[in-house]
Formats: sequence, structure tokens, C-alpha cells
Amino acid sequence: MKRKLMEILACPIDKHHPLDLVVFEEKDEITEGIIICPSCHRWYPIRDEIPEMLPDELRKGAEDLPFLKKWKDQIPENIVNDGKPFNLKG
Repeated sequence: MKRKLMEILACPIDKHHPLDLVVFEEKDEITEGIIICPSCHRWYPIRDEIPEMLPDELRKGAEDLPFLKKWKDQIPENIVNDGKPFNLKG
């Protein structure tokens, strides 16, 4: 994902803009990272350079929870514990 894309992205749930970006791996583009809505505390993974900005009903815990666990040390604590639609608190 190109950083410039963040200028136009909004949360698909509450339409909040701008969103927060945490980059885990970057080469020419962001290969791994997380996009966070500071308004509703939803998070969206960036995997293989693709931001996955799906609504809650289309997301799968079996895919998102391992991503959250893998990067938990680099993700803000409020998202790890209270993020939506999945978090590591329960």
C-alpha cells in the first residue's frame, strides 16, 4: 500500500477521516501494517501490501486474531485489548 492512500481512506463503519497508520514492514510500499480508526477503535490489517478495510460482518476472527497476536507489541494497547471487531482481551 502506498502511504499516499491514507489521504483518502476513511473508516467504512463511521466514515471517520483521517485514520491512524502503524507500519510493521515497508519496502517500496507498506507490506505489513495496521490502519486504526481513532473514533470507533476499529482496526484494519495491511497484508501483502493490501489494506483490508472490510465491514465487521465480512471479517474472520480466524484470520484477524493471528495477525493481531503476531504484531501485538507494535500495536497500540487500546487496540490490542479493546479494538473492534476483534481483540486479544476476549
